[in-house]
Amino acid sequence: MTRIERARPEDAGEILTLQRAAYVSEAQLYGDPFIGPLVESLERMRATIASATVLKAMGGERIVGAVRGQLAERTGIIGRLVVAPDQQGRGVGTTLLRAIEGLLSPEVDSFDLFTGHLSEGNLRLYRRMGYRETRRERVHDHLTLVHMRKPA
Repeated sequence: MTRIERARPEDAGEILTLQRAAYVSEAQLYGDPFIGPLVESLERMRATIASATVLKAMGGERIVGAVRGQLAERTGIIGRLVVAPDQQGRGVGTTLLRAIEGLLSPEVDSFDLFTGHLSEGNLRLYRRMGYRETRRERVHDHLTLVHMRKPA
């Protein structure tokens, strides 16, 4: 059974390790080993945990997933939804997404997130959870970000 908890600064190293493991497939998909989640520093992760809402999914004593959320006026910005590669497809991502939306929903009118255009699993999850594409942003020859929104 997965339980969701608020991340603490001392979780930064484990979440960073999890994030890197989860994003290796994305880096391979886009042919870019320098994507942000793979080069984020431990100090930056600690700062994010201190300044944003970061949730972790616990499988026993192990962190098996994480997600970030923050407020931008009346919009909840959701990012870096990650699930350990050996736990993907078991509902951890859906549980984390629902949890962060639940925490942010009293303060917002909508939720925004983005993913890469080739990330079919992510796109399927977000569509299933009610997100709709709002725009595409080409950031590199090999990467177009798909921005999505959902009413709160």
